[in-house]
Amino acid sequence: MAYLGNPKDTIEVLQKYKFNFQKKFGQNFLIDTHVLEKIIDAAGITKDDFVLEIGPGIGTMTQYLCENAREVAAVEIDNNLIPILKDTLKEYDNVEVIHEDILKVDIQELAQRKNQGRPIKVVANLPYYITTPIIMGLFESHVPIASITIMVQKEVADRMQAGPGSKDYGALSLAVQFYAKPEIVANVPPNCFMPRPNVGSAVIRLMRHETVPVDVLDEKLMFRIIRASFNQRRKTLANGLNNAPDIPLSKEQIQESITALGVPVNIRGEALTLEQFAKLSNIMHSIIKA
Repeated sequence: MAYLGNPKDTIEVLQKYKFNFQKKFGQNFLIDTHVLEKIIDAAGITKDDFVLEIGPGIGTMTQYLCENAREVAAVEIDNNLIPILKDTLKEYDNVEVIHEDILKVDIQELAQRKNQGRPIKVVANLPYYITTPIIMGLFESHVPIASITIMVQKEVADRMQAGPGSKDYGALSLAVQFYAKPEIVANVPPNCFMPRPNVGSAVIRLMRHETVPVDVLDEKLMFRIIRASFNQRRKTLANGLNNAPDIPLSKEQIQESITALGVPVNIRGEALTLEQFAKLSNIMHSIIKA
């Protein structure tokens, strides 16, 4: 029976192992059972599922996952947490703890070995500094993923589901929405964690699109265009693209492409939808290939 998830038991485990929080790993452990249940519910975990958990900490969420999933692989980078996880998860025979940096794990091989290559579900409580590399790494590697349900800083969650014209809208919004449908399912205040972070958090669910929502000839070119458009938000789209060394078009060709898209040549990148970025990249792709 899952017993972690409240302050008393969490403190007992930490004291037993004389655990010191490592700032470099951005460690904040959940101490609220309602939030834990909400994550399990939002992720739609069933006994048919293989779940990849990133950053299990002392095993709080892992216990809940083990009780609801068929099998769990928990990837933890911190040496000091491995003996704790062996202790807190000893009652469960459906979990494998992998002591590794998630960015170095062959998730394709893991999905094949544990789930015969069928789509897996990912659950994580991610520190801010590593959120984007992990999410984009999972999507860009085209690993079979059904959904990613993650706890992140509230502002990062807002950015993931933001639309054109808002201050939160940017390259992360477009990248996430190209691969998945984002939905914030819970806001989580600092007092739900130990130690308390300085900012609020949110649980966001990213449901992977079965097929991407736009027609694009060259994904990599589109994302280069998107990054260049938001590198200097105050500049026009034309100036942002003209200043980007990896956009192989002249100033005139860039302006022609924007005009061909049917928008003002002085428009800013933050005004364009994902569909418009895809169309712009297709226009530019045809000029490059000509």
